[in-house]
Amino acid sequence: MTPVLNHFIIFAAMSNTTFVRPAKFYLSGFYNIPHVKYFYVFLCFVYIMTVLGNGLLLSVIYLVKTLHTPKYMIVFNLALTDLCGSTALIPKLLDTFLFDNRYIVYEACLSYMFFVWLFLGVQSWTLVIMAYDRFIAICFPLRYHSIVTKPAIAAMLLFMWVFISCLTACSAGLLNRISFCGSLVIQSFFCDHGPMYRLACNDNSLSYHIANVVLIVIACFPPLLIALTYICIAIALSRIASREEQVRAVKTCISHLIIVAIFFLPLLGTNIAALTSYLHPNARIINSTLTNTIPPLFNPIIYSLKTEEVLNSIWKLCKNKRLSNITFSKKVTSLSRLY
Repeated sequence: MTPVLNHFIIFAAMSNTTFVRPAKFYLSGFYNIPHVKYFYVFLCFVYIMTVLGNGLLLSVIYLVKTLHTPKYMIVFNLALTDLCGSTALIPKLLDTFLFDNRYIVYEACLSYMFFVWLFLGVQSWTLVIMAYDRFIAICFPLRYHSIVTKPAIAAMLLFMWVFISCLTACSAGLLNRISFCGSLVIQSFFCDHGPMYRLACNDNSLSYHIANVVLIVIACFPPLLIALTYICIAIALSRIASREEQVRAVKTCISHLIIVAIFFLPLLGTNIAALTSYLHPNARIINSTLTNTIPPLFNPIIYSLKTEEVLNSIWKLCKNKRLSNITFSKKVTSLSRLY
């Protein structure tokens, strides 16, 4: 760690306080795991498939006019967030550990943390908006199209982006009021907020409190809201006389419940275990890595790409593409005959 300690940059800050900021941090990653590079290769495969799946879904929703509905605005936002979140995390992770570039510049570390937590928070609240969409569709079916409109969904998504951006920017900004005059080894696979503020050698109470707020906003409050919506949905379904209607309504919710479970169970499990008992750093890193990478891989497959509406849209796009290719080849043939 001597090369890093020799590169300290000391800034004079407000309130006659001097904050010590390093030029670089060191990301520790896994500790003493044999053949760990295979795990990084697996993450590379996950990233490629995530880009392909979410890229296909984004393209289909953008190109097919019939999918320009409030529901698919939410799906589009989730796919975009999945794509951006994976891109913010995995390529840098692979560069750090697969190619052993573990030192990261102080400013780049804060930016890294901001974008990872931003997209994680947006993913979390997008699932809440999806639950709201299902809640209105099942509990107020006759008023669905008057309540769930494009302007309403656009306003909800915009507010979500602005709020999560401000929250994560605040958590990253408060790290500038911390002096790092001891260890510069971040016990994580990326510039995680918790392992960073715990390295402080001055008062880190503000960062501690904002960390609790971020945890509540991103990991605790959304699943509670989703659970509340499904309690209301269950009550509404119990009042439906037709068994077929109940089954049809439940089928529309299963996909959403699966991606909610995939996203929140590892996230909550990791944080609860870390708060209530000792959790080995390797176990925490593996759980956190999979929490940030697996949901973006499965979300488009579980929620969208297997639905009849999206499959029909993909088929129409392929059919139109094939017809346009045939038409183009005929025009080329006719022109060649003329000349």
